[in-house]
Amino acid sequence: MKTQFEQMRDGLNDVEAFLAGEPEGFNAHVPQRVDVKAIRNRLGMTQARFSNTFGFSLDAIKHWEGGRRTPEAPARTLLTVIDKNPAAVLTALRPDAFAAAAGSSKPTTVHVRVVRKRTSGGVTKRKIYSAQGGKNIAK
Repeated sequence: MKTQFEQMRDGLNDVEAFLAGEPEGFNAHVPQRVDVKAIRNRLGMTQARFSNTFGFSLDAIKHWEGGRRTPEAPARTLLTVIDKNPAAVLTALRPDAFAAAAGSSKPTTVHVRVVRKRTSGGVTKRKIYSAQGGKNIAK
C-alpha cells in the first residue's frame, strides 16, 4: 500500500505528464455521489432556478434530490464544477448575460463574489458582486 506522500507524488507526476501532452496515466476523478440539494442550497436557488440556470431538467433535479435517480457521470462532473466554481460555469454558459451585468456590450468573463448574511430570523440574504467595479449583479 502506498503512503499518502507516494500517492501525491504519483498524482503530481500524472499532472506533469498531462500538461506535457502525454494524456496516458491521467484519470479525471468523477465523484460517485454528488449532493445536488446541498449544492443548490449553497447557491440559494430553488429547484426551478437551478434547472433553468444550469440546463438540467427540473424532473431530473427532483429525482436526484429525492434519491430516485443518480446523476450520470457527465452530470456529476458538471455538478462538481458548479459546486467548486459556479461563476466559471455561468460565464461559460451565458457570457452575454454576464457581459450585460458588467455593463459591456461584448461577452466577457466575470468573476463574482457572493456575500451571505444570516439574519436573526434564520433567513439567509445574498448579494452577488462582480469583480469589475463591485456592481451588485443579483436579480
